[in-house]
Amino acid sequence: MKAIEFFRGMIRAWVVVIAIAAGLIMGFAIRGALSPEDGSMQQAGQHAQQSAADEATQIWTCSMHPQIKLPKPGLCPICNMELILLETQAEDSGSGRELTVSENAKKLMDIETVLVQRKFVDRQIRMVGKIDYDETRVKYITAWVPGRLDRLFADYTGISVNKGDHMVQMYSPELLAAQEELLQSLTVVKELADSDIGIMRDTAEATVTAVREKLRLLGLQGEQIVEIERRGSVSDHVTIYSPIGGIVIHKNAQEGMYVKTGTKIYTIADLSRVWIRLDAYESDLMWLRLGQKVQFTTEAYPGQQFAGTISFIDPILTQTTRTVKVRVNVANPEMLLKPGMFVRATAKAMVASGGKVMDVALAGKWICPMHPDVIQDSAGVCDICEMLLVQTESLGYLGVDTDLSEAPLVIPATAAMVTGDRAIVYVQLPGKDKPTFEGREIVLGPRAGDYYLVKHGLAEGERVVIKGNFKIDAELQIQAKPSMMSPGAGNSHDSSPVAGPEISSAFQEQLTRVVRSYLQVQNALSADDFDGAVSAAAVLAEAVDAVDMQLVPGDEHMAWMMASGKLKNSLANIIAPDDIEAIRKTFASLSDEIVALVKRFGVSGISLYQFKCPMALDGSGAFWLQKDSDTRNPYYGESMLQCGEVIEVLQGVTEQGDSHE
Repeated sequence: MKAIEFFRGMIRAWVVVIAIAAGLIMGFAIRGALSPEDGSMQQAGQHAQQSAADEATQIWTCSMHPQIKLPKPGLCPICNMELILLETQAEDSGSGRELTVSENAKKLMDIETVLVQRKFVDRQIRMVGKIDYDETRVKYITAWVPGRLDRLFADYTGISVNKGDHMVQMYSPELLAAQEELLQSLTVVKELADSDIGIMRDTAEATVTAVREKLRLLGLQGEQIVEIERRGSVSDHVTIYSPIGGIVIHKNAQEGMYVKTGTKIYTIADLSRVWIRLDAYESDLMWLRLGQKVQFTTEAYPGQQFAGTISFIDPILTQTTRTVKVRVNVANPEMLLKPGMFVRATAKAMVASGGKVMDVALAGKWICPMHPDVIQDSAGVCDICEMLLVQTESLGYLGVDTDLSEAPLVIPATAAMVTGDRAIVYVQLPGKDKPTFEGREIVLGPRAGDYYLVKHGLAEGERVVIKGNFKIDAELQIQAKPSMMSPGAGNSHDSSPVAGPEISSAFQEQLTRVVRSYLQVQNALSADDFDGAVSAAAVLAEAVDAVDMQLVPGDEHMAWMMASGKLKNSLANIIAPDDIEAIRKTFASLSDEIVALVKRFGVSGISLYQFKCPMALDGSGAFWLQKDSDTRNPYYGESMLQCGEVIEVLQGVTEQGDSHE
């Protein structure tokens, strides 16, 4: 029995071993058979997870509004354009104020760059004024002796007379006595003709000469004196002739008047040459020189250009308007120009380095300081006043110089983003694998046409962004990087303008009325209301004129003067156009000035939000102000009313007194 049990135990052990071995063999076989399929399933799962992750990280944006970033495709909520897939970048997109984009992203952002270069640029100085008499060609006809005016031949103002025309016939006892004295002296000379006493003959002849000179000094012409001697009798009336040709602009006497010596009878102006008195802003004075050519137009002759020469620049600044009077000499042979006409004038200056003015026509010439229209090729004296001529270089001109070292460093005006006292450009960094742009603060000189002169911050040959710079700046803001428009990244956009202690509350109240009128223009444009925009602009112009500039002294006074001049120019362009699109183009510059004024002086009792539309002005971007945060785009109106976003809160107090800070 024990043997049987032993054998049974051995059999059960072998069965277990065989079963375990068979299980192991089947396990390896099954694993080998199922391994590829199981790996595929695992790989598919990983792909699915990666695809889901990729789909979760995909960002769709609008090519016109890069601030829009959505997790799935669709339409832009602002302009309804089809969204595009934003190309993600694994690498760092730049540090600090740098932004790195792909070539495709650069095209989508429509970024354009140009080289910083040295070149001569033109500056146009626009001025307004009116026509006046040439003071050197205004003459008086006066009474040289006391008497009675018995006849005035030119009996109304405005009549045209020629030199030598008879003007007045008068009776004068003094002239009558002088004529009688002449005739008696002539009689004595005849009686002493045969006398042997030479001294008496000489005395008599000297008396005749003295009386003739007396009559001449009393106003008689040589022909009149000869006629008295030929006739041998006195005339009870004497005729006064015109000393110049021109227009009678004042008739100061009437027939039958008794006049004294020196009494004005007529005022005559020669209008063959006239003066143009222009108002030039003090910021434009650096471009104006004596002898400079000026082109101008009048309302009376649309499309016709007239030309003149700057002959005088007033050394005194007009305090109330902060302008300087500039006088232009103009030939008027056809008498088209009438004193009192308003004119719009333009002077052109070719700008060299250091703000010098180049004029090819005046290079190496000699000019009269008193009469700048007298220009000669060599030294000498003026034909009019006999003053010594001076070289044109002494009056601030620069001779022709082909050496480009005299050319200023310039950038296109669209490259600079001017924010108050700061000027910013975006520079494309060289030697990068992908387009990389760096924000840089620079110091600008004056603007000359479509260019800015650069004083510091850029070098010749660098590339600056001229289109798309606002999009770059917006992208930096989205990435929470220090942008040039908002230097403090991550900080609140709220900012309250701080008025210095010198800014009076009365001035702020007047400026507040200006801003309220501006908001009416903005509301009208956003509602596509052309007539309302024009009417509101007229009200705004009145509000600007009503500001008492004497309430702000010193630098603030000058800042307001410069800003008000630009506001008036913009408003004139808003009131004049015939379509709303032309108004919208000018509204951008108007908004820039209003924003700068609010930031500098502050306003009271009104909330103000600064908006930006990157699509306005053909993609250059533009700003505007509203008193609430609900976007109403004045540049597109109902077609894209919601295009734009708040970039800054300028005022934190609403009209109801609620705080937004």
